[in-house]
Amino acid sequence: MSKISMVVLKTRVKTQSDEFITNYHYNKSLSKNIQKILSASQNSRDEKVLLQHRKRGKLLARERIKLLTDKNTPFLEFSQLAAYEKYNNQFPGAGIITGLGVIEGMETIIIANDATVKGGTYVSETIKKHLRAQEIALSNNLPIVYLVDSGGIYLPEQANVYPDSDHFGKIFFNQAKLSAERIPQVALVMGSCTAGGAYIPAMSDESIIVRDTGSIFLAGPPLVKAATGEIVTVEELGGADIHTSISGVADHLAENEQDAILLCRNIFEHINKKQKQFTDRKESVAPLYPIDDIYGIMPANLKKGINMYEIIARLVDASCLQEFKANYGKSIITGFARIMGYNVGIIANNGILFPESTLKATHFIEICCNRNIPMIFLQNIAGFMVGKEYEHKGIAKDGAKMIQAVATANVPKFTIIIGSSSGAGNYAMAGRAYQPNLLFIWPNSKISVMGGEQAAEVLISIKQKNRSTDQLTADETRLKQKILQNFEAESSALYSTSRIWDDGIIDPVDTRKVLAMGISMSLNKPFPEPKTGVYRM
Repeated sequence: MSKISMVVLKTRVKTQSDEFITNYHYNKSLSKNIQKILSASQNSRDEKVLLQHRKRGKLLARERIKLLTDKNTPFLEFSQLAAYEKYNNQFPGAGIITGLGVIEGMETIIIANDATVKGGTYVSETIKKHLRAQEIALSNNLPIVYLVDSGGIYLPEQANVYPDSDHFGKIFFNQAKLSAERIPQVALVMGSCTAGGAYIPAMSDESIIVRDTGSIFLAGPPLVKAATGEIVTVEELGGADIHTSISGVADHLAENEQDAILLCRNIFEHINKKQKQFTDRKESVAPLYPIDDIYGIMPANLKKGINMYEIIARLVDASCLQEFKANYGKSIITGFARIMGYNVGIIANNGILFPESTLKATHFIEICCNRNIPMIFLQNIAGFMVGKEYEHKGIAKDGAKMIQAVATANVPKFTIIIGSSSGAGNYAMAGRAYQPNLLFIWPNSKISVMGGEQAAEVLISIKQKNRSTDQLTADETRLKQKILQNFEAESSALYSTSRIWDDGIIDPVDTRKVLAMGISMSLNKPFPEPKTGVYRM
């Protein structure tokens, strides 16, 4: 009698081959370049601004986070390159730091304004990054700490950040929703807290304000004078003493920032830890093969296929995979494995999506949902198979089943875009619109509705519709080249992460650690019962 068991994935990678070495150097250089860009972004502050900030007795945003979080615990930062190459690079990181940290043993979302970037004011990407952090907290039942030091909306961009549904006001809407879900929120006012931003501490469970540097008001002294003629100082209007002894807007008075951080940690000592969702976890076992082999496995040219078994073998514990439907729908890989001991379902593209592969994936997703097993989606997808044969077979309704299953999944989803992400394949593989708990991308990734070549062919063919020849004119040749250039630029990982289409670019060698932190985070919210819609048969 045969027995299903975890199978050790055997590698066939030749690490001394010319192709491996070429790929390795190419992909390693991409990761190094991202680190270089990131370092430049984080160290791009004007020295005069930094000096002025410190003269006020204020810590830098990253220093605040380091003091706030437990010693020797990791901080998983989100969207570090938000707003990259926008606003003449005057808003590095979009002027805000968000991420997952640990405070008094409790996984917590931290949202910290960076006052050294345009006074911590908000542009479109700042708001999007702030809202995404709140969304992660809500979907994973995590407390939030707001380190407030902001002048509010960046006025030159007010039309792009103020009135719409996902603009500045959504921050406070989210705070109300978080509070209704009994998710703790603590605000530390360490600098300006102006205009609508004043509602952040006002809508938090507890708020701390720092003497002399912290201030809270709906309108600052210049606006008050313009509106009412009243002349008043910052301290008289909304200083720490006013809000802790007269208005009651703040609950705790801190003598300095270190004191404020200590008060926050004391608050967390009295927040009850919630029971985590049970999941079967075993002792973590390292993969059998070096994880940095991934640099050599990933092709320098994404038009070449990727052997996903080789990638999986370097991500999962002991390089073991219990594959599901191994001989059916082979363009997608499904199976059970462990990531740092956590039981997970792996769904990985190994080619284009055919009817069989979508049905296989749908079946597997249903199993994961019924067994309460988190899912890992490894994206390298050009989309669904097209053509008369497949349309007649009903590729649209088979693909819809997979999309339905992904959209209604009751268990956590984690998406890593490791190569191409195109067309409806992005959706079916838990793209951003399908609300994965976290979505990260590798530096080599490409994200677009279709490949540049295909897009150019489609647009040129429309121009040639009423012509008898397929030969390109000079104008059409220039148009094709422009389309290719635009698609190349707009599909890059840097373009994506700048616009917060993902939660950040990660080095492939950090993938196991990032996934493990994400899975642990997601267990703070109990998994609901499986619930699906109508599958068109």
